Amino acid sequence: IMKMSELEKSLESSERGAYVSRMFDRIAPRYDLMNRLMSLGQDQRWRRRMATLAALPPAGWALDLATGTGDVAAALLQRDPSAHVVGADFAVEMMRVGQQKGQNGPITFMAADGLALPFADQSFDAVLHAFLMRNIADIRAGFREQWRVLKPGGTVVCLEIVGPAAGWTRTLYHLFFERIVPQLGTVVSGDRMAYSYLPQSVLRFPDPERLSRLMADEGFIDVRYERLMLGSIAIHSARKAE
Repeated sequence: IMKMSELEKSLESSERGAYVSRMFDRIAPRYDLMNRLMSLGQDQRWRRRMATLAALPPAGWALDLATGTGDVAAALLQRDPSAHVVGADFAVEMMRVGQQKGQNGPITFMAADGLALPFADQSFDAVLHAFLMRNIADIRAGFREQWRVLKPGGTVVCLEIVGPAAGWTRTLYHLFFERIVPQLGTVVSGDRMAYSYLPQSVLRFPDPERLSRLMADEGFIDVRYERLMLGSIAIHSARKAE
């Protein structure tokens, strides 16, 4: 079993992408169930909110990055069945689970690295991602790639765990994610380390204000965010200038 010091090193090393990919492939069969449990059943509502913020035009093209089992992509198609949705991830086993779910509709799944997207400039009307940026080795480079593949006027929507700012909710958050989630992950998925990685990755992630500034620095305009689940979740949205 990897010790916590080794886990911390993996978060900072050049091997981070490979480590995260292997981790998500291991937990793929139980990933959806763990999401329901950790979010107290709210995560699908967050994805529907993302689909609304994406504001796709009729028959628009959307990229769901770090698609996992395709839940954000499915939310987009539920909102607008005419949408063309690509789900991209470097955890192939996660996408295999998504393909087997059946109810996801006509989603095109493909393997891709968020730092080197295999798409032409200005390919998509919207780029969405849930729980991607805290796992990516270079946040600025990730947003830069998203800006590149967006059409002028297109929208980016980013869902992340950020942790409450202060007070009793922050204490409750740390208790839940640092003590309960690893135990739950061990029972449900058999992989304690994967769910010990979660709180560690959040600790290193920028707060919502700083993340907004990073997005603006990479060219996005109209950057805004909203907090959900006692402030522990943030959904950022922004546009590429026309």
